Amino acid sequence: MTPMLSTLVDEPFDEKGWIFEIKWDGYRAFAKKNGSLQLISRGKKSFNKKFPTLVAELEKLRGQFILDGEIVILDKTGKSNFQMLQNYYKKKVGIPYFYAFDILSLNRKDLRSLPLLERKKILKRVISGMKHVRYSQHILTRGKAFFKAAEKKGLEGIIAKKADSTYQFARTRNWLKIKTKNRQEVVIGGFTEPKGSRKRFGALLIGVYKRGKLEYVGHVGGGFNEALLEDVYAELKKVTASVCPFKTTPKPNTPVTWVKPKLVCEVEFTEWTSDGKLRHPIFKGMRYDKPAKKVVRE
Repeated sequence: MTPMLSTLVDEPFDEKGWIFEIKWDGYRAFAKKNGSLQLISRGKKSFNKKFPTLVAELEKLRGQFILDGEIVILDKTGKSNFQMLQNYYKKKVGIPYFYAFDILSLNRKDLRSLPLLERKKILKRVISGMKHVRYSQHILTRGKAFFKAAEKKGLEGIIAKKADSTYQFARTRNWLKIKTKNRQEVVIGGFTEPKGSRKRFGALLIGVYKRGKLEYVGHVGGGFNEALLEDVYAELKKVTASVCPFKTTPKPNTPVTWVKPKLVCEVEFTEWTSDGKLRHPIFKGMRYDKPAKKVVRE
């Protein structure tokens, strides 16, 4: 299985025949029950050991099914918080929720060819009454107002979906994403030595894949606290390498330790520069759910 993916567009819109949902800030996952329950990342890794409470609750649902949704941690305002999700992934701090927004099959009947709104009606009935498995609500037509509300609440963005669209294992224009802030997944290719009182590393050298080659897109040193520096450095030490993984070797001002291009993180930034670099990137968290080879510029 490959999740249906959305295409990034610049502006929200109002249009009949479209629905609009919150863009959850978490880990995309399939919940598949065929005997035992499997919670699977979009990179086809098992989340069962990482989120046992969700697995236990999903196992209580009747029948056999495949659900598509997002694993999130909510802050005090009810907003999904990616940094809190990182803490839970590592230290089991917080309460995870699974927001389901689609259903692919039920009791071995393939539902992918049904219109989206029909699938969502079935989904809502299947997960009714669950505490931490929740139905992802939507509104009809009014994408501009929904986007303004998302901006005001500080959400990552919204997803627009054609109400009659079928489910496809691909990226299509039947699902569109409109972000309130610029976010990009990147592959870590190295790190620089720290300066002054900073510990562990100074900045991460980051890139995206283009035609199978890792292109350098800049470095990110902001967004870290001491705990994050320790956690990320522990991951970096496991994948150190003797050669540069980038197509063209970057030349920062401080010595670099190269790493194998296996780790993915997410950054927030102001814009892409004319030479293909990220301006003012800020570290938002590691992406344990994304395979590095799939990371390209959006």
